[in-house]
Amino acid sequence: MVHVTSTVVALKTITLVLGGLITYFAFKAYRRTGAAALRALALGFGTVTLGSLLAGVVDRVLVTTGAVALVVESTLTAVGFAIILYSLYAE
Repeated sequence: MVHVTSTVVALKTITLVLGGLITYFAFKAYRRTGAAALRALALGFGTVTLGSLLAGVVDRVLVTTGAVALVVESTLTAVGFAIILYSLYAE
């Protein structure tokens, strides 16, 4: 069980770093161009990344079941993907 926990923590850390970098570069591109689509893209990836972070906090810090963490992560992932989808159609 210890190896599984360590693996999950390592994968969540990688997800946070990569998601944070994607969010940063999308926001940087938005600031450079002023394109609303890039702003939405940054917001979408930020939301997905935030979901991963909050799920990890709920799972490791708060005394809840793993199902609560899964609901938190799934909800924010779905919202983030909806925002990313919108960014693909924004003018």
